[in-house]
Amino acid sequence: MSSACKSTQTNQQLHKMRSPSIFLNLLNIFLVVYLKLASAARFDIINNCPYTVWAAASPGGGRQLNQGQTWPLDVAAGTSAARIWARTGCQFDGSGRGRCTTGDCNGLLQCQGYGSPPNTLAEYALNQFNNLDFIDISNIDGFNVPMEFSSTTGGCNRVIRCTGNILGECPAALRVPQGCNGPCPVFKTEEHCCNSGNCGPTDYSRFFKTRCPDAYSYPKDDATSVFTCPGGTNYKVVFCP
Repeated sequence: MSSACKSTQTNQQLHKMRSPSIFLNLLNIFLVVYLKLASAARFDIINNCPYTVWAAASPGGGRQLNQGQTWPLDVAAGTSAARIWARTGCQFDGSGRGRCTTGDCNGLLQCQGYGSPPNTLAEYALNQFNNLDFIDISNIDGFNVPMEFSSTTGGCNRVIRCTGNILGECPAALRVPQGCNGPCPVFKTEEHCCNSGNCGPTDYSRFFKTRCPDAYSYPKDDATSVFTCPGGTNYKVVFCP
């Protein structure tokens, strides 16, 4: 057999070997994309406050919400270390730059990171251990707007709330315009920030916990403050429920 024939035969054999491999790779990519889209979670962010808030999300960006308005936000499966919050007292120019009194995120309407305290936080991680979603409300960074965080689908009947009179009763050392700061952003001590992972409740954390029993009041408050739903559940976050 000539070398040319051998070369042609070899190329044909390689083509036969490669084609199924390419097909399977494309199929795997398609399945990954499909599964991510199919299991993405919908978060309906609703402003029920009698005033305008500027909703913020990481990931997600930000949006002005007048009273009664909703922002539907789709979040990819597997997303973690995510949060949603309200900003108050905001003013933005036509380019989306400005400043908020509470919850500000580097002066941008479209947040690219976390917000500045004080802000009531809805935190979540999707499709984690045993394909569970982990959700919580946190006052570690303080409080600015009452909040409800609840499931809407997936057979999970979970409702967590933080609606206590924190603004009206905020301790003087934590009080700021339109908000009540968390003790860690104010004092920046190990006792309140728990950077080493070894800390307990304080008088300030108890102030938040008695008014919002469902919410994190200090960094090690996991036992009474983190909740789960099956992966694939959809949610809503309501400001001023």
